[in-house]
This record gives sequence, C-alpha cells and structure tokens, in this order.
Amino acid sequence: MSVITKNQVVTFHYTLKDKEGQQIDSSVGGDPMLYLHGHGNIVPGLESEMESKKVGDKLKVHVSPDKGYGQYDSEKRFCIERSHLPSDVEIQPGMVLELHAEDGDRMMAAIVAVDQKLIEVDANHPMAGVDLHFEVEILDIRPASPEEIEHGHVHGPGGHHH
Repeated sequence: MSVITKNQVVTFHYTLKDKEGQQIDSSVGGDPMLYLHGHGNIVPGLESEMESKKVGDKLKVHVSPDKGYGQYDSEKRFCIERSHLPSDVEIQPGMVLELHAEDGDRMMAAIVAVDQKLIEVDANHPMAGVDLHFEVEILDIRPASPEEIEHGHVHGPGGHHH
C-alpha cells in the first residue's frame, strides 16, 4: 500500500475549524481536494502532517499561524489615497484589490474602510494569525504525471486546467 511522499497526487476530504470549533470550510458533501505533495500547494503545517499517511487514514491536525497563513502583520494594514484608484469604480469595504508597489510587486488587499480621500486596506491573508484545526480523510494517492511535477500542481478533474 502506498503512502504519501513527494510527487504524489493526494485526494482528501477536510473540515477546517477555528480554535473555538466553529467550521470555517469543508469539502465533505462536495468534491474532495487534490494537491501535489511536496510542492507547497497546501499550508505547510498540513502538508507535513500528511507525509507518510495512507488511503483511509483520518487525522486531526492543528496548524499554528507560522505553519499556516503566517502571523498577522499590522504593517500590511495601511491607507492609500482614493485618487490612486479609478474614479468610475464604486469602492466598498469588503472588496479585494490588486495593488502594485513601486518596486513592481503585486499584492491582494481587502478594503477595510473608505472615506472621501483615503481607503484603508489590509493585505494580510484573511486567515493570517489564525490557528487552523483540520479534520482530514485520505481518499486516494497516485503518482503524479511528469507534466504535473514539472508544473508543480495537479492537472485534470479536481486540479488545474491549462
């Protein structure tokens, strides 16, 4: 029986809860998730716990922020001038913008607040600083194709399509 190692495609169901036990997300009752193991396609803390597991295994995994989406960084919450955005776009809290830094870097940022001159944005991942609690069931493991390994992700149903 094969176990999860680098360059294998893993199919699994998961339920994600916060530290209070409130469900954040789940694939149960829907399509399972597929990922290419060893390529950083899922949060590092979950991927490391999946290593050497086999089909049928069920596990509970706690992932701290440093092995999940990172710690919350207050410097990633800042204001930009309204004049930097197109005037014909109605800007509202909750919208997500793609921002471009002077050095060319791009980042996604959620709008937190809007007034006449400034827009407050938060470029932290929405799960930054959150302890993640996963319940996982391994459904399938298969060798990745050479193309999947070269591209670093799963292709086909449940994966990436080119």
